Amino acid sequence: MSQDPWLQNYDATCRLAQEIAENIHERNKQQRTGGNPAKLNMTLRASLQKLKQNIAQLKEGLLRASSSRRIMQSEADRRQNLIDDLLTREKQLNATFKGDITEPQPTRSSLMAGGSAASGSGVANPWLINESEETKGLTFGEIKQQQQRIIDAQDAGLDALAAVISRQKIMGQEIGNELDEHNEIIDDLAHLVDKTDDRIRNETRRVKLVETKSASCGMLVVIVLLLIAIIVVAVWPV
Repeated sequence: MSQDPWLQNYDATCRLAQEIAENIHERNKQQRTGGNPAKLNMTLRASLQKLKQNIAQLKEGLLRASSSRRIMQSEADRRQNLIDDLLTREKQLNATFKGDITEPQPTRSSLMAGGSAASGSGVANPWLINESEETKGLTFGEIKQQQQRIIDAQDAGLDALAAVISRQKIMGQEIGNELDEHNEIIDDLAHLVDKTDDRIRNETRRVKLVETKSASCGMLVVIVLLLIAIIVVAVWPV
């Protein structure tokens, strides 16, 4: 997986800050030994300006990534802390370059990997920063690996979340298909019930018609029988 461009710029800015710290240390050493640090001063001024520009670019890049939600809020907060640390380093380096503060005594927490290479006098170059507890004792490469592991973990979490959302989408589609099938079954049942109801009403009308006809035939039979009886009585000899 390729590294995030923002982190690449951050790494480059950290290396630039380390280089500035080493050059300030070398400049101060030349001043103490009577050397001519003019060339180093010119280099340091340009490097400090470049450091300021790099930090501004990191701030702009973080703002764009955060506003477009390309990174999680926790990662945005972590990167903001990294920028704040760089701003503190920049102030310290500027103050040390101008002579407002003296170089601190080198300690394990103020040295970076590769920054402890001794000069001809064997004096280590201070890194001029206070490291956090998370990175204390780690080399620059180990810090990069730690950052990459965090990004990989976030990517894995996003992949897992995407897989869950995909499964839920498939489940939703399947449920929707089942509902469509059930609706079709319900429509068929409603149609069948309507047809059955119509047939029942038709049969009911037929039964009533038959009952009416049966009653009329019965009355007719009674009248015919009465007429026959009257005729018989009338013609029967006394």
